[in-house]
Amino acid sequence: MTTNTVRLHRVLRAPPERIYRAFLDPAAFARWLPPFGFTAKVHSMEPVVGGSYRMSFTNFGSGHSHAFGGTYLELVPNQRIAYEVVFEDPNLPGTMKTTVTLTAVSCGTELQAVQEGIPAMIPAEMCYLGWQESLVALAQLVEPEIPG
Repeated sequence: MTTNTVRLHRVLRAPPERIYRAFLDPAAFARWLPPFGFTAKVHSMEPVVGGSYRMSFTNFGSGHSHAFGGTYLELVPNQRIAYEVVFEDPNLPGTMKTTVTLTAVSCGTELQAVQEGIPAMIPAEMCYLGWQESLVALAQLVEPEIPG
């Protein structure tokens, strides 16, 4: 089966701890992960190595939803997150792997994300677009310095 891989890079004006938490807090993950035009719901999340998660995205315009989930493969606090992603739709077979690396830099955190095993029927450019939108929402969540 043919699959795609996307690689993304972004520097965020936030400490690695805040970004790491945004991947493992269910409310935060649902807030920033869905691309523009989608809402998200986290149905379950056990953020420990070997733990699982399940969530769904809903197209706000059409109301169509799709669910997916997976297993946490690696969790190095404030540095690295790796998890599997499996769609519940049988038309989107296979297992994707997402690896996110966080590195503290002088102005915040360098984030590198690699998503491998994307089913061929999902165009790579759509994944890039979705991730770019998600990273904008992530920045909006983690960059503000709000007292108290």
